[in-house]
Amino acid sequence: MKILISNDDGFQAPGLVALYEAIKDLGDVEVVAPEHNNSAKSNALTLHQPLYVHQGANGFRYVNGTPADCVHIALTGLLDYRPDLVLSGINNGANMGDDTIYSGTVGAAMEGYLFGIPAVAFSQVEKGWSHLDAAAGKARELVRQLIAQRLHERPAPFLLNVNIPNRPADSLGAFEVCRLGRRHAAEKVISQPSPRGDTMYWIGAAGAAKDGAPGTDFHATAQGRVAVTPLQVDLTEHDTLAPWAQTFSKAPLS
Repeated sequence: MKILISNDDGFQAPGLVALYEAIKDLGDVEVVAPEHNNSAKSNALTLHQPLYVHQGANGFRYVNGTPADCVHIALTGLLDYRPDLVLSGINNGANMGDDTIYSGTVGAAMEGYLFGIPAVAFSQVEKGWSHLDAAAGKARELVRQLIAQRLHERPAPFLLNVNIPNRPADSLGAFEVCRLGRRHAAEKVISQPSPRGDTMYWIGAAGAAKDGAPGTDFHATAQGRVAVTPLQVDLTEHDTLAPWAQTFSKAPLS
């Protein structure tokens, strides 16, 4: 079993270290992660500047790029083998609902998925790394289950988004397969004057849950369960293909 791990918080992040320590005995495990925090970089690739790979004192390799850069480089030349599984995380904070569109954690896992490799993104619901050991234990449990059922050998790859409540191991619930919820719009942008008199803007905090109904990741984690959401990349709105085709089949206006 060959496993590649990345993240978006950087190669020295506690969540990455915890995930590596939790699963390092489950196969040949390699870490290729960003040099610095790259939260909210989604699937961005660096195309207009060179990327460099170095090895940290902790033995992990790191890249001066995005989470997707790390996995892309690993799969297209850095590694001399094809991993059986790509893992990302454990992220410092939730990646639920609309978060998945922006998430660098999900972006790293998705890059593996786009290369046809099964992938899992792990996040803790709250920031601060509380009860990280319990979250790492849950991540190990999930990976072991995937391996035991040989799900990584399926013809089609899968992409799982996993959010783990910050709770002690004995109060963490079971895995719940659920859909993504939705968030309200983000908080208002924060503006302030710079030392040179210009106005600086900071993106506001993520909004509260808009759709946290039963069956969503928001609801599952609020109940202490570990939310597992299968993701897909196809953004096509299939139900409206026919109406749009009809719209554009009409004669153009004179």
